[in-house]
Amino acid sequence: MTASPAPDLTPDSEHRGLIALLPPRLRGFALLARFDRPIGWWLLFWPGAWAVALAGGAVERWDLILWLLLGAIAMRGAGCVYNDIVDRDLDASVERTRNRPLASGAVSMRAAWGWLLLLCLVGLVVLLQLHWPAAIVSVAAILPVAAYPFMKRITWWPQVWLGLVFSWAALVGWTEAWGSLSAGGVLLYAGSVFWVVGYDTIYALQDREDDALVGIRSSALRMGRHVRGGVALCYLAAVVLWAAAFWQVRADPLALVALLPVVIQLAWQVATLAPDDATGGGAGALARFRSNRFAGLLMFLACVVVGTPL
Repeated sequence: MTASPAPDLTPDSEHRGLIALLPPRLRGFALLARFDRPIGWWLLFWPGAWAVALAGGAVERWDLILWLLLGAIAMRGAGCVYNDIVDRDLDASVERTRNRPLASGAVSMRAAWGWLLLLCLVGLVVLLQLHWPAAIVSVAAILPVAAYPFMKRITWWPQVWLGLVFSWAALVGWTEAWGSLSAGGVLLYAGSVFWVVGYDTIYALQDREDDALVGIRSSALRMGRHVRGGVALCYLAAVVLWAAAFWQVRADPLALVALLPVVIQLAWQVATLAPDDATGGGAGALARFRSNRFAGLLMFLACVVVGTPL
């Protein structure tokens, strides 16, 4: 009798689409920046797009939204390269990440630093499109971003730090579109932080066993069997803060109705999340994590509705 095969693990890097057509040398750099996994830059981009839309610039500042998109792609790539430089030894010890270009030796350290510099130069081009208040807010993110890869070694809540840096575009977009950093932008940012903590806790479910073995800390490990409840609380806090941000822009109960599609999507994630099923299949944690790209779109549409003048 033949034993049934073990379920496939979801690979950390997927050689599909245009990435598969690249020469092996270039493919290594594309994988290092996670160009094969656009979910990351979508999640980095959405808070900035929300801020521009809620500040009333969805139509007039469409160019700013596109610049923020380019910045998200470049800086998410730069962040991944930097993270892999710092974590190359840990990555080699985790099943899902051991084939990353630096951990596997496909890309050298020197080449990785050069690639990081090039991606940062693209980010600099985006920075130069901003007025000085927003540019200052943007530059202030450098130290938190640089510290993030070390958080998983010193705290059980690295997802909170990720939330702080992955939501930063909300502060930048709001300051640029509104003209200053006001309560609406801060509340939108705070809600985004909780959103990130929620979805990245779901993402971290994939690595709980390996993380425990090599000493990496995460909110998924800290919450233990209470992961579903913890994610639910994070999403609830996000929605409450987003509602407060909407109220700052339009003090009308009908404005809060715009959040209903987002609430339904986040509730679906929690209700269907199986903490022990982290394989990334149709019912897996990875599918719930990736659905946040759609949640981000729903939130953007809500911001457009509330922020666009009647």
